[in-house]
Amino acid sequence: MRKLALFIALTAASPAFAASGPFFSLHNTNFIVLMAFILFIAVLVKFKVPGMLGGMLDQRAEGIQSELDEARSLREEAQTVLASFERKQKEVQEQADRIVEHAKAEAATAAELAKEELKISIARRLAAAEEQIASAQASAVKEVRDQAIVVAVGAASDMITKQMTAAQGNKLIDEAITDVDSKLH
Repeated sequence: MRKLALFIALTAASPAFAASGPFFSLHNTNFIVLMAFILFIAVLVKFKVPGMLGGMLDQRAEGIQSELDEARSLREEAQTVLASFERKQKEVQEQADRIVEHAKAEAATAAELAKEELKISIARRLAAAEEQIASAQASAVKEVRDQAIVVAVGAASDMITKQMTAAQGNKLIDEAITDVDSKLH
């Protein structure tokens, strides 16, 4: 049916009707061109070129369809992977937020602990400084007393030597010897 429709279309729309002289003559170039064209079409039909072209187009269409299907499946897989990565990113962000909060809490705790330790250290240093001040004060008081005793003894010695005579001194020495002798025995 296709062949007949093709033949009718070729002969009906032929420019051969415009040529002069008998149409079915080998001297008519239009007839020769028509015959060559019909022979060319017949060779194409004989060797099934239209079927091969259709088959090649079908194969190309199937190839394109398979590529489209593969692209669609790759797109779906990419969307799945993207969703997975977005979910993992969200989880990682939440974990990072928790870590930051924990670190802030630990830093606050460490700061409070450092403040307490600093207070204790300051109190210890103040106590040590007060002890040193008390010790220095006691040492200064002792030195003043010792110096006062030395001064008092020197002053008493000077007064005694000025007021005492040699006879009184000998008498005091004898009394001291007797007193020491009685206490030792």
